[in-house]
Amino acid sequence: MPAPASAPPGLPRAAIRRPPRNAVTWAAAGLALALAGCASTPLPDASPLSPPAQFKEAPPAGWLHAAPADLAARGPWWRLFDDPVLDRWVEAVEVSNQNVAAAAASYAQARALVREQRASRWPAVDLSGGATRSGGEASTSPANRRYQLGLGASWEADVWGRVAGSVAAAGARAQASEADLAAATLSAQAEVAANYFSLRETDAEMALLADTLAAYERAAQIARNRYDAGLALRSDVLQAETQLANTEADRVALERQRAQLEHAIAVLVGRAPADFDLPAGALADTLRADPPAVPAGLPSTLLQRRPDIAAAERRVAAANADVGVAQTGFYPSFTLTGQYGLSSTRVSDLFSASAAAWSLGLSLAQAVFDAGATQARVDQSRASWEQAVAGYRQTVLTAFQEVEDQLAALRTLERQLALRRIASAAADQTEQQVLNRYRAGQVGFTEVVTAQVSALSARRSVLQLIGQRQTATVSLIQALGGGWR
Repeated sequence: MPAPASAPPGLPRAAIRRPPRNAVTWAAAGLALALAGCASTPLPDASPLSPPAQFKEAPPAGWLHAAPADLAARGPWWRLFDDPVLDRWVEAVEVSNQNVAAAAASYAQARALVREQRASRWPAVDLSGGATRSGGEASTSPANRRYQLGLGASWEADVWGRVAGSVAAAGARAQASEADLAAATLSAQAEVAANYFSLRETDAEMALLADTLAAYERAAQIARNRYDAGLALRSDVLQAETQLANTEADRVALERQRAQLEHAIAVLVGRAPADFDLPAGALADTLRADPPAVPAGLPSTLLQRRPDIAAAERRVAAANADVGVAQTGFYPSFTLTGQYGLSSTRVSDLFSASAAAWSLGLSLAQAVFDAGATQARVDQSRASWEQAVAGYRQTVLTAFQEVEDQLAALRTLERQLALRRIASAAADQTEQQVLNRYRAGQVGFTEVVTAQVSALSARRSVLQLIGQRQTATVSLIQALGGGWR
């Protein structure tokens, strides 16, 4: 049997043990000793990597300390955002999301398979019965009748751990399926939260454009008044109307974007888009506020809770057990059988002592020549194990990348937002000053349009960065497996 595959400190440990040996007869034990030299070499180490103590992009120690009572590792992580509307729809994912329902059914199937494998440890008992009537073609030949009732049992001794290995493999796959369910749930919850913040950011942009359109209409009226008074050219009015139409078109584009986000949330919570409505509003409180603060010195051991890493590690365990099961094909199988039956020509005599017969037997089966089929199965299982180990390592590396990416995103987005706010405040002042100078006839309307475009772009950039910080925080929580405690 293969040696247990180990895992690095700070990451899930592959709980892989040799399948237990059942007690057997002395003869079978002697044969086992004779064949012990056929055992294969242990499998290599399955460790994905040696993890660092903490993430490179995490805030430095001392910058901020976590509040242990508030930061939940599992459970309602979305409540960190303090948004009752978000709470309502994220909590609906576990109940109504169809991908989660499919993963739950897959997990139930895997658990049933474990029960099926465990049943192999016990004897199989069957009950049979029948009645026959026979005779010849001649009319003088009497018809023969016979009634039979039998009870049989068979049990394969798990000398080499084949059944135990199959149970271990099925159990590991069930645990992987359970982790897949947790991953599907976390993914759907994070997607709902990300779409929700994108929708609220879209609402904020639409509200901004509505206010901007009102300001542009006032500027256009100024241009019309100056044109009517003979103080401005017709081109000023046309530029103002162009600005109004373009901004209105941008607002309509945001309506389409908002509708798509609303439809996506509806599907994620198991609702038809026609039956789902998330009312539009102005800038939400959660969007105005900073996202939940990331604590200092995030340890890499947080990745222990990522369900996709747990699933990959369990598949390594299952593949390891499969290697052991395949290796049992080199050894003989022992089957104990028993039979007790009743047979009689009359039903009334069927249960008499003379009608009873019984038998007990022990059979041994050993493949003498199979043209290398058993070795091929062992090689297949070893290759599957190597594939599972590679997938495990890749999953861990991808997890580190995702966390580092989101930590870097949050750090840079915070700096960007501070700079964009400065730029937006300056652009607002410039817009107002240029408009005042236009009223005084000191500049043309082209400068007004340029200042308006610049100011609107700066305001929208601020809102977009606020929304991006919220969604990046959601992505970080997802990358860490559901929180950072």
